[in-house]
This record gives sequence, structure tokens and C-alpha cells, in this order.
Amino acid sequence: MDAVRLIEATRLALARAAGVAEIVAEAWQTQALAQAVGGHLAAHGAYEVRSAARGLSEAGSRASGALRQIAPGAGGLRAAQLSTVREPWEALTDLGVLLGEIGIALVGVACSCEEDGLYWQCIEAIDSADETSDRVSGLLRRIALRERGGAA
Repeated sequence: MDAVRLIEATRLALARAAGVAEIVAEAWQTQALAQAVGGHLAAHGAYEVRSAARGLSEAGSRASGALRQIAPGAGGLRAAQLSTVREPWEALTDLGVLLGEIGIALVGVACSCEEDGLYWQCIEAIDSADETSDRVSGLLRRIALRERGGAA
């Protein structure tokens, strides 16, 4: 399945999320998507963007692993269905928007959280979403430079 469709499915699931567990599960799904999209672009993308794509994959991997611990019963990863990134620019732009939405949702969870451990896990997840978003922005800059014929 194409990255854009998976990102849209995750955005819809986040919009429907009714509680803390569902929001955390969608944060996990989002970071796993970042890992998968980054990995795909590192393997199949233009040479000039492969290094930045590996960085995105690594950032998604770190955050996804941490979130997995607090996302019990989240089901399977949508990212496992990724088979192609047809439009890297669109996929990365959509992923950046989704990461912003995840950050906002996690702030809401952290603010309403009564359990200290979950609060700090949400704070770490917010930081991870921010780092992953920075990696997406960097990759978009590299793609823009490549398309303009500049050095990445």
C-alpha cells in the first residue's frame, strides 16, 4: 500500500481516537510509519536523500519502540503494509502534518493524565514526535534541493 494512503488512515484513526490508549496507539502507528517511509526512501529513494531518509527511519524506530511499551492492544502496525512511496514529497508533507497532530494530541493526554509514569512517557513521545518531524523537514529540504539541481 502507498504511504499516502497509510498516513491518511492513521490521521482518520487519530481523529476517531476516544481515549488515552487509542491516542498513544496512534502515536505508535505514526512513528512506525515514519520508520517505514524513511527506510523505504533510504533503500529506493534518490541517492542524495538516502542519508537523511535513514535518519528519519532511525528516529521513527527509537520512538516507535518506546511507544510500543505504552500502547498495549494496539493491534498490528499499519506501516507493515507499506509497499511503495509513489510521491515522496506528498508523503513526507502529510507525515509532517500527522506528526504535528500527534504532538498536539499527546499534549492533551499529558495535561489530563493523573498517572505520573504515563505523563512522562507522553512527554518523551512528544519529544520524539518533534525530533521525527525535524527529520521529515530536513528530508523535504534535501528533496527540494535535489529537484532544483543543488547539492543536497
